[in-house]
Amino acid sequence: MGSRIAVNSIWWRSLAVLGMLAVTGAAVVLAKGWEAGLGVVVCALLLLWLREQRQLAHLRRWVDLERKRELPPAGGPWEDLFAKLYRQARESERQHAALTDALVSFRRAAQALPDGVVMLNDANQILWCNGQAEQHFNLRLDTDAGQSITYLLRAPDFLAYLAGRQWDVPVELRMRSGGQLADHILSVQLVEYGDAQRLLLSRDITKIERLETMRRDFVANVSHELKTPLTVLAGFLETIREVKLPARQQEHYVALMSEQAERMQSLVADLLTLSALEADRGPTGDAIDMSVLLARIEAAAAELSKARHTITFTADPNLNLFGSETEIASALTNLVTNAIRYTPDGGEICVSWSRIETAQGVYAQFAVSDTGIGIEAHHLPRLTERFYRVDRGRSRGSGGTGLGLAIVKHVLTRHQGRLEVTSSVGAGSRFVALFPESRIQTRVPDTHGDGERRDAA
Repeated sequence: MGSRIAVNSIWWRSLAVLGMLAVTGAAVVLAKGWEAGLGVVVCALLLLWLREQRQLAHLRRWVDLERKRELPPAGGPWEDLFAKLYRQARESERQHAALTDALVSFRRAAQALPDGVVMLNDANQILWCNGQAEQHFNLRLDTDAGQSITYLLRAPDFLAYLAGRQWDVPVELRMRSGGQLADHILSVQLVEYGDAQRLLLSRDITKIERLETMRRDFVANVSHELKTPLTVLAGFLETIREVKLPARQQEHYVALMSEQAERMQSLVADLLTLSALEADRGPTGDAIDMSVLLARIEAAAAELSKARHTITFTADPNLNLFGSETEIASALTNLVTNAIRYTPDGGEICVSWSRIETAQGVYAQFAVSDTGIGIEAHHLPRLTERFYRVDRGRSRGSGGTGLGLAIVKHVLTRHQGRLEVTSSVGAGSRFVALFPESRIQTRVPDTHGDGERRDAA
């Protein structure tokens, strides 16, 4: 509508100019004769034509080369048209900038997604993909754009999924690299949009699958651990109820049932401890008197060993910790009791509590060394897994639940610490719990003779 008005304006202004020329020519004819009047009209038309050509040249140059610059000045009937063109050019540039910003914003948002996104056309050729998709499918947008996804993703499950066109549910793909086993598991789904275009969405569910596997294994392990003592209890109870046994044999059966009940009680207690550690937000920052705590652990170790081992405790009396005393006691006690359980009679167990300095920093170190049977190297990385046992028969015989080192790992992690294990078959093992300097409280010895204790963090 605006362009039509501008054109009409040029038309009527041109008619007005021609009318003025006609009137001027007629006046010259009346005054000077036909030749003079015709000359004036021809000269005026030539000048008018030259001006129009100049305006057209300016307009052509602006359209071809200079649309981002100001329009050249225009006069006469071209003024309205030039002004309209300028407004339309500015509006077009504004819309183009808005669309560019929207596209950039869209791509940034797509790049920020935790999931992979691949845009495909109706021929399944790659139009665009984000960084997560490049990692998931080992793609490179700069070289793979325009390639068919079937050339780059050749997993049989995906090709069958693509051909089946049943895209309302995702498919799981086990991706491999370097000829090894599955490195990660992807949940992949195709979504149609627009004019026969498709989105290939991918999500890494490796951790979810591992957690689900761990959950299934955990339930199976708990069931298995409880099944044996429950079976023993049920069998002995049935025997005692149905068969009249001598008093001595009956006492023997009751002792065995009591042992199995204690085993189940220990298992349940460890499970509750793990559950509490996982549910709690974090340990408190209370100061722990390690001298008192280590004395309790030493007494418990002597009770468990019953003089079957040589146990020595050495500790820095001025080295304390900030944290949860209950959790720290549980972790350190587990390390000591494990050493006692897996060290044959007559063996030696050395427990030390000291401050050490390494290249990585200052640590408080609780070390337990034994002369036990040792552990093969390939078992060491898995020792802190729940219910993982180097030798199931040996663990059950020693009274272990398979959860002790898992508890130790959780406690140390919650206190920003770590567990280090070294072992040699037949020569014994060494378990070291390290606590960072931020958890250390150093007791300053009393040098003033006033009997007061002063602590320094």
